[in-house]
Amino acid sequence: MAIQKITIEQFLSLSNEMPVLDVRSPGEYGHAHIPRAFSLPLFTDEERKIVGTAYKQQSREAATKIGLDFFGVKMRKMVEEVELMVKEWQSAMGSSQWAVGNGQLANKRAQPPTSNLKLPTGILVHCWRGGMRSAGVAWLLDLYGFKVYTLVGGYKAYRKWVLAQFEKEYPLHIIGGYTGSGKTLVLHELKANHQTIIDLEGLANHKGSAFGNMGEQPKQEMFENLLAEQLAVTSGQSTVGSEHLEIKRTQPPTSNLQPSTPNLQPPTIFMEDESQRIGNLQIPMPLWHTIRKSPVFFLDIPFEERLDYITEEYGKLEQEKLVNAIIRIQKRLGGLETKNAINFLLENNYKESFRILLTYYDKWYGKALQNRENLDSLLNKLPCTGVDTKTNTQKILSCQSSVIS
Repeated sequence: MAIQKITIEQFLSLSNEMPVLDVRSPGEYGHAHIPRAFSLPLFTDEERKIVGTAYKQQSREAATKIGLDFFGVKMRKMVEEVELMVKEWQSAMGSSQWAVGNGQLANKRAQPPTSNLKLPTGILVHCWRGGMRSAGVAWLLDLYGFKVYTLVGGYKAYRKWVLAQFEKEYPLHIIGGYTGSGKTLVLHELKANHQTIIDLEGLANHKGSAFGNMGEQPKQEMFENLLAEQLAVTSGQSTVGSEHLEIKRTQPPTSNLQPSTPNLQPPTIFMEDESQRIGNLQIPMPLWHTIRKSPVFFLDIPFEERLDYITEEYGKLEQEKLVNAIIRIQKRLGGLETKNAINFLLENNYKESFRILLTYYDKWYGKALQNRENLDSLLNKLPCTGVDTKTNTQKILSCQSSVIS
C-alpha cells in the first residue's frame, strides 16, 4: 500500500476515524501536541539532539546514518507499540469517549466494549515539518501492513491552522457578572439546555482568580491547540471530529476527502467573561478582541448573596492555600487590606476576609467591564436575587431570544 501525503484539513477530518501518531521527541510532544494524538517518538530527546547536531555540523547523509542506527533497533518495538495504541484507540472509539485536555485517549466506561469495536482504516503520522522522521515511521508501518497517511508540513502546518482559527469571527454571547455570581455553573447549565459553550477556565485548568488554581495548567501552546479545536467544532467551521465524510479506501484522499459544508448559520457560542489572562495563560489576542465586542449577559447579583456563595465555595480550601493566594495579589490589594484579610483568615473569620477580597475583585471587574467600546449596545443587565443557577440560566436564555430577534 502506498503511503499518502495529505493536507492539514484532510488530516483533521480523518483524525476522528484513525489513530494519530506523533513521532516527534517526548519533549516536543510534552510541550504541546495535537489533541488525541499518541506519542510514538522515533528519537529520544537526546538522540534528536545528536542527529540535529550531525546534520548542522557534518551533513545530511551523516545525520541520516546516525538516525538509522537509533531507528534500526527500535523497529519491532515500535510496531508492537502501534498495535497496542490501535487497541486503545478501538476501545475509546467503542465507548465514544475521548479524554479532553491531556491529548491521550481514555475509555471512561468501567467495562470496555468487547464487540463491535471500530477498526481504523488507516494510521495518521506526523512529525515536526513532515520530513524524515514521519517518512521513516510511515515506511515501517506501511511495510508491516498498515495503511498510512502523513501530514504535509507536519505539526507546523497544524499550528498554522490553529492560529488561523483565532482570526475568524464567531457569534459569541458572553456571560458576565461580578466574582461569586456562579457564572461557571450557569455556563454548564446552558450546555444542559442544549446550548453551545466553550469553557475557557476548564481548558486553562484555572478558575481565573487568586483562588483559581485547579492544578497544573497546560503550556500556552497546548491551551491554544485545545481552544482552536473547540472553536472549530462548536462553530461548525471545521471538519474536526466530523462524521460527514465518505471515503473510498481504494482511492487516494485527494480525490475523496472534501470538507463538509459549513453551517450557513453557525450556532451562538456562550463563554464566560474573562480577563485576557487566565492564570499563567493568555486568550489569543484576535479571539480576545472578538470577545470584547460581543454581547454581554450580566448577572447582577447582590453583594451579600455573592459573598455567602464564595464563603461556602472557597471556605473549604486549606487555610494555608488561602493565605498564599492573598499574598499573590498583595501588590494590587494593598498592604493594609492584605494584612486584614489574612488576619481574618487566621481568626477563622472567612466571611470578613472574603468581603475584603470580593470588594477588590468587584472594583477590578467593574473597570474591565466599562473598558469596552459601545458598552451600552453590548450590555444586557439581568437583575438576579441570588446565585440560583437554573433561574439565572433561564433569564439569560430569555434575554438572548430578545437580543437575537
